[in-house]
Amino acid sequence: MDTIASFFSFITWPVSWVIVQFHTVYGAIFGPDTGWAWGLSIVSLVILIRICLIPLFVKQIKATRAMQTLQPEMKKIQERYKNDKQRQSEEMMKLYKEAGTNPLSSCLPILAQSPFFFALYHVLNGIASGKKIGVINDSLLESARQAHIFGAPLAAKFLDGADTVQKLGASLTDVRVVTAIMIVLMSASQFYTQRQLMTKNVDTTVKTPFMQQQKMLMYVFPIMFAFFGIRFPVGVLVYWLTTNVWTMGQQMYVIHNNPTPGSKAQAAYLERLYKHVTHHGKIRSRGEKAIVKAIVAKGRDRNEFERKFVNGLTKAGLAAQADGTVIKSDAATVVETEDGTVTTTAGTAPRRQQPKRQSKAQRQGGAKAAGAGDSEEAPSLTKAEPESESDVPQDTPPAAAKKPAAKSAGSTRSKAQSGQRKGPQRPKSPSKK
Repeated sequence: MDTIASFFSFITWPVSWVIVQFHTVYGAIFGPDTGWAWGLSIVSLVILIRICLIPLFVKQIKATRAMQTLQPEMKKIQERYKNDKQRQSEEMMKLYKEAGTNPLSSCLPILAQSPFFFALYHVLNGIASGKKIGVINDSLLESARQAHIFGAPLAAKFLDGADTVQKLGASLTDVRVVTAIMIVLMSASQFYTQRQLMTKNVDTTVKTPFMQQQKMLMYVFPIMFAFFGIRFPVGVLVYWLTTNVWTMGQQMYVIHNNPTPGSKAQAAYLERLYKHVTHHGKIRSRGEKAIVKAIVAKGRDRNEFERKFVNGLTKAGLAAQADGTVIKSDAATVVETEDGTVTTTAGTAPRRQQPKRQSKAQRQGGAKAAGAGDSEEAPSLTKAEPESESDVPQDTPPAAAKKPAAKSAGSTRSKAQSGQRKGPQRPKSPSKK
């Protein structure tokens, strides 16, 4: 570890200078020789470095999004070369090269802060051995050697012997308890960050080598931190625990506000967004507009969660636009209540209601009722019987006047239903006697 740290000695001076400046501020509050002053100086160094690495983090996010857009092509390559793993890997690398991205881009923040990490290790190792490094003079060196964090000296290590720890003014038990707790917290935070990335923010519909690498890192990194942690000084453990906590919070923010398409985090995000949009009728922020805009632009390539989101807006009488906004839709939404009533909840033009389908018994009963009504109300199709003899024409013979009234239309209908032809009938020829 000392040999590796010596390669980054060129930034030892700026790192030591930043620590001294923060120590001057915190020393005036907590005292120059306290562990709070030196510990908070290291924490502030971490925060400053991570703020400077935000552009690299943004680049990492863009590279991750570029990898997500390649998921359909990756799936095609997997299906085409599912029996040839070597050819599959070659085609994947060719696809990465054409798209200008790399699966290892997620490691950029770790690689970028490695020089600062080893430079800090070089500074703290010099404090433990009593050497002046960078801008740390004799007075600052003595103050740092007296600083203790929860009873453990700033430069003490888990593997240090009792004599070395005693020279720093502490007990071996305090050093090992403090360093063991910090190593466990450091490894646990790293594992939780990687596990959160794999379980919530990964599109599980497509399996790629990138996912396998992330899964491997989820178990490898905590083991590495536990292995090297017993060789780190307490100050370096403070540095690495702080940067892990920062990474965990940063990852939680990204998963909550900008999840990966097709992941569980996107399903939860779109559910929250749907509730807000249906309640307020508009989009809140630019980030939400960008996500809705991307969903609209996908068209038929939307995943299950995105289709559910768009269909939900349509049912609520809303429509997502190409610019990421949401407006009220003119399309009507028909909702069927529990009692079977169909109502229109949105829009101006209600749909035409289709008649309900009746059973055979209902149709026969309705036909009989209609026939009975027609027989009662239908007018007679023949001449009515005159009320008196005066109403009978004079040229009508008496036999004709005394004929019974014509049969009602009901009997005519019944004859027609039985197969008899309607209308005037041909007179029968007289029978021959």
